[in-house]
Amino acid sequence: MIEWVKVVILGIVEGITEFLPISSTGHLIVAAALLNFQGSVGGTFEIFIQLGSVVAVIIFYRSEILQQVRTVTSDPRVQRFWLGIIVAFIPAAVIGLLIKDWVKEVLFSPVVVGITLIVGGIIFLIVERRPVVESTTDEAEDITLSQAVKVGFAQTAALIPGVSRSGASIIGGRLGGMSRRAATQFSFYLAIPTLGLATIFDLLTNLDQINGDQLAMLIVGAIVSGIVAWFSIGWLLRYVANNTFVAFGYYRIIAGIIILVLAASQVLS
Repeated sequence: MIEWVKVVILGIVEGITEFLPISSTGHLIVAAALLNFQGSVGGTFEIFIQLGSVVAVIIFYRSEILQQVRTVTSDPRVQRFWLGIIVAFIPAAVIGLLIKDWVKEVLFSPVVVGITLIVGGIIFLIVERRPVVESTTDEAEDITLSQAVKVGFAQTAALIPGVSRSGASIIGGRLGGMSRRAATQFSFYLAIPTLGLATIFDLLTNLDQINGDQLAMLIVGAIVSGIVAWFSIGWLLRYVANNTFVAFGYYRIIAGIIILVLAASQVLS
């Protein structure tokens, strides 16, 4: 299979999985291993194509974002919301800078992904099956600073491939008293600084290792992922309006077991 076809397939995988709580990075690592993809550039490809998903969020929420830009100087609710985004972004940004190279060198493996998918799936089932607690925050714009701190530290767990950035931040929000829909929406907005700055930083620090063809692959992968992610956002919002995340918990456990079996049989390396 030619590398460009693999790029498109991986872009589709990223677009589908980025905002679902099943770990896009984990799925990309496994898919790249199955496809024997040679354009990873030390993990930069798997990180950079997430930029397409960031653009998808901005386009999806363009009306709301433009309205927030117009009113940010006069609307305390908008100011509090974006302060919450900044507060939630800081923990992953700081810790990510400190351990970025170690994570890519040590944890970018199918075995790690399989284990963390299973553990995360069990956590999802526990959180969703606990006694129903009335949400104190039903709209993402009403998030409190204490809730933002909880989401931020929960998101740091997603530095481990297979954990899921969206899944960790949604669980952090749910445990902090946010409704399922509010936690999901906040996770989407939080992707803008978290994924946007992470992908740009990773590209700049590895630019000397990337040739023209590899850069073209990064761009095509990001475009494909962005198109697919746009549809995924709408679907997930409709899903969480009437469903829990239990199905994702079971999916993670099953996928994790399959990945570990494939790794043990040396189908995945």
